[in-house]
Amino acid sequence: MKGLRGARERGRLASMRPLPVLKADCSACAALCCMALAFDAGPDFGHDKPALHPCRHLAGNACTIHARLAEAGYGGCARFDCLGAGQRLMAEVFPGADWRADPALRAPLAEGLAALRAIHGALELLVAARDLPLGGALADEHAALMALFHPPAPWTGEALRRFDLPGAKARLRRFLQALRPLV
Repeated sequence: MKGLRGARERGRLASMRPLPVLKADCSACAALCCMALAFDAGPDFGHDKPALHPCRHLAGNACTIHARLAEAGYGGCARFDCLGAGQRLMAEVFPGADWRADPALRAPLAEGLAALRAIHGALELLVAARDLPLGGALADEHAALMALFHPPAPWTGEALRRFDLPGAKARLRRFLQALRPLV
């Protein structure tokens, strides 16, 4: 029975659309993290920056101190990884959006980035879980969670807004806790 369920899950995963790249590609983004995120001056950030405002070190879509972030006091920026959510949001959810030309887009882009970053974080964990000997109910729940966080239709702004992220994250947390005996 275990082999049958594993084969069933592999079949389901094979029929899904390809997973997104779960690694940041800043060159394909619109510097969303440099605009959307807030930070406070301290050991990880060199100055205060409110959410929805571009960082003072941003020129176009590039950070002017990127090569020396940690040395300049921006270790938090150096460590941040959107897991590919930024470029995916700009390519699939808000293609052609320009938050500089239309500041009204800043809040929806920031909300979309936060949601998609959390979704990509969940997918990263679920991809890692594929290497475990999942069987029975765990294999079924893994497939269901993959479909929840990576639905058959691409994400839209409306779908991201409607997505029950807290509920989905709670369900993922329960699944991950059930994996403890396997790791």
